[in-house]
Amino acid sequence: MKLITLMIMKSSVPVVALIALVVSRVQAFLSDGSNGNTHVTITRHAVMAKIQEVCEAVAESEGREFRIHPGSSPEEVLRACLGTATGEVSGAKFHTALNQIYMQNGFVDSDFMSSAPHHFHDEAFTEGRNLIIQGIAAIKANVHTDNLQSARETLGRVCHTLQDFYSHSNWVELGYKSPYANLIRPDLNIENIAGVAMPTCSDCASGTCPNQLLPAILKGKFLTSGYMGLFSADKPQGKCSHGGKSDLSSKQNPRGGISKDERLSYNADLHNKAVNLASEATLELLEDIRGAIGNKDYLRLMGIARSAVLAFVIDTTGSMAEEIAEAKRVAFKIIDSKKGTQDEPSEYILVPFNDPGFGPLIRTTDPNVMKSEISKLKADGGGDTPEMCLSGLQLALTGAPSSSYIYVFTDAPAKDINLKETINALIRSTKSSVTFLMGSFSRRRRSLNARSEFQVYYDIALASGGQAIEVSKSSISQATDIIVDTSTSALVTILQRSRDPGRVESFSFPLDESVSNTTIYITGSSLTFNLRSPTGVSQSNTVANGPLGKIQTVGNLQRIQLNKIEMGLWFIEMATSQPYTIKVIGQSAITFIYNFVEEFKGPHPGYAVIDGRPSAGSPAKLLLTLSGEKGPEALEVHEVALVEVSGVKVSNGTVEKMAGGDFLVTVKEVPEGEFVILLKGKDKTFSSLFQRQTTTLMSQSKVTVKAKADSSMLPGEEFKLNFTVTTSGSSGTYTIRARNDKNIPMTHPSTLSLVSGGSAQGTVSLTPPADTVSGTDVTLTIEAEGPGGSDSNYAVLRLSVLSKVTDLTPPKCEIVDVQGTCNSSSCNSSNWELSVNITDGNGTGIERISIQQGSGNLTQKKVEDGVMGLYEASCCSTSVTLSAVDKVGNVGRCSYTMKSSAGSCLMSLPLWASLLLYGFLRESFTL
Repeated sequence: MKLITLMIMKSSVPVVALIALVVSRVQAFLSDGSNGNTHVTITRHAVMAKIQEVCEAVAESEGREFRIHPGSSPEEVLRACLGTATGEVSGAKFHTALNQIYMQNGFVDSDFMSSAPHHFHDEAFTEGRNLIIQGIAAIKANVHTDNLQSARETLGRVCHTLQDFYSHSNWVELGYKSPYANLIRPDLNIENIAGVAMPTCSDCASGTCPNQLLPAILKGKFLTSGYMGLFSADKPQGKCSHGGKSDLSSKQNPRGGISKDERLSYNADLHNKAVNLASEATLELLEDIRGAIGNKDYLRLMGIARSAVLAFVIDTTGSMAEEIAEAKRVAFKIIDSKKGTQDEPSEYILVPFNDPGFGPLIRTTDPNVMKSEISKLKADGGGDTPEMCLSGLQLALTGAPSSSYIYVFTDAPAKDINLKETINALIRSTKSSVTFLMGSFSRRRRSLNARSEFQVYYDIALASGGQAIEVSKSSISQATDIIVDTSTSALVTILQRSRDPGRVESFSFPLDESVSNTTIYITGSSLTFNLRSPTGVSQSNTVANGPLGKIQTVGNLQRIQLNKIEMGLWFIEMATSQPYTIKVIGQSAITFIYNFVEEFKGPHPGYAVIDGRPSAGSPAKLLLTLSGEKGPEALEVHEVALVEVSGVKVSNGTVEKMAGGDFLVTVKEVPEGEFVILLKGKDKTFSSLFQRQTTTLMSQSKVTVKAKADSSMLPGEEFKLNFTVTTSGSSGTYTIRARNDKNIPMTHPSTLSLVSGGSAQGTVSLTPPADTVSGTDVTLTIEAEGPGGSDSNYAVLRLSVLSKVTDLTPPKCEIVDVQGTCNSSSCNSSNWELSVNITDGNGTGIERISIQQGSGNLTQKKVEDGVMGLYEASCCSTSVTLSAVDKVGNVGRCSYTMKSSAGSCLMSLPLWASLLLYGFLRESFTL
């Protein structure tokens, strides 16, 4: 399935074009992971259409063009959105963000298969609407507190439930032509629901009747939905069934069903209408969220941002003055040298730690805030040698975007080594890479226990694909060059291997036409190696400046910068018995993202992301998304394999092409040890072979931990979350650990008893403090460890704390006056202005007024009952939409279009025609 490619039009226009496209392609409200069209397909089309619309609005406000062409790939849309700044643009972050939405959309069919409110089954309209309203409130609160991943995941689930309303209810049969606004309006309720004892359907013995709703239901416009009997055929007398093979109730009178999930011969027209309305409703939902959070935060929510992130975790104890000064220097260097390029970081993360304190997490998109915060750090305190390093790292892993590069500055071992398995779980969950810069290591080397004291850092670095760099304080400035290397856009890993003990071995890696700025890192002591190019030119480790590159040695790190990128197969020939790691990186738009998945059955089967390590004893399955400058269609996949980083086993997988540029990979013989994913393919644009590799080590487990949450926590109230541990391994007592990154008080069982092939349940109870800020994101990690610690697994959940919302009414926007004359022949020489009055009645008050569309200027003045706004624009920009948001995210809008003419004045707006626009009306008024 190709993504939609439309001309960008104003917000009220693209719905029609989108619907026409979706109807022609979408054939089923099914789950994700099949070659057919799915719930995810509907969401994908709506998401991409709204992204293009918002990108155009932002470009207009910045005075630049937004150009895409029919058939533009998501990557090309991304580049057009980001503007003309120099540098590579990677689609990895964009696709990761979108997949967080799409995968959670599919989760509703796996994790909440039997929940009537999630699917609007069983006439559960009030409960289903509450899920949507609460979800929208959580999304807005999460974005306000910059917890974008939680917002995306909730958005995916909300989209699924919203779309199911049109497939599972009789809204279409009642003749409605537009979406039901009450589903996403907190100030409106579901109306005219059929009574519990009211019959709704006639009997359909064949199960293929085009419309079996009773005449009284149709005439009275009563709302009903089908009952779904997954485990029982029972349903209230006279009620409609959902229908289909999985619905046991469809065999009970009245037989049949009113589901429009699939396009069949007897319901094709109803199905098409349901798809249209589901698509339009999804667009209206996205438009409401956009209005609440603003254009730029909306694009960040969708993953439209530069891919580089600068993340520091810094020991601030008394001996760290030199390291703090160096962290400040390198941060300033990166901020100042990369400003205005695609390599400029889109986000900055800073976490200080000491003993016993650590944090807070400082997260910002403003480089000046990062400069200010890092400048405040001072070396003080400590005393005893171990520090709270892993606690600080935990905050960084849960606060930074997925696949971030995190740098830890310390000169002391970890006091909180008990967090090691939690850190490993978070690394696997976030796919982030952690590099340790261990200062004063030469002084500590005299101790026989020096290496063992720091071993946890080496283990974490290896598990994440990072480095553990031993460096003296005098050479710390040379070691930080690695931060400059990796704080860049479109970073890819081409090769990564580890050997302990070392041995004589040759490692090959291809460099393709798309790769630039290739750097090789080799860590270890007393190493001997030789680098050989595709044309046979060699350079040994003893030659600092040679024909192939410059070798810089800092502590145990050797950094090799290639002089030029020679296409073809390169070799690193190692000749040492000492332990070492090898990593080759570069910049390229060609990359891939992945998730381990498992197949699920039910009414709408599909694939769900595995939250934890994949199960041992069965084939491993991956959903893989390929990305390149011109999209996945310009790339070929030749081979996908699981490769042992510390061994030699390579397990090849079978590759099946899926919809939307995705691939399903099945690996039957999974390596027993820890492995990474290796992908080989061809860039058809240059006929160039490429290789890419993941960095996060993964392995299988005989233990699984399952937990699901689809509601928010309330400040000051206990929240209970059930989880299940299953094992195909040893029977016995399993140790349970649960931790969260906000230190919220919680309880959980310390052990569970399991027998092989069985499962056991437990409950984690959390009570957020009463003063917890609404929208706070809480990352909960639940770990289960088998007898003797031989096997373990985990689940990582993102929970939100959301205060009760009592303000349900959006602000009112009244257009008071329009002034100006626009001449179509000379728009640059004429201007127009719009005066508005915005009020919030007895609500929480106006939080923000912004220009959602238009390139003019807005000035605001507070008045007794609200805000007066004056919008001024050139007649070259004749349309405007102003968005007014209250303190809980309710949105009101004013839209106006100034018509150009040959010298006539268009200011005649009588007071009686003042426009009161509530909520998310999306009409464009032309006067």
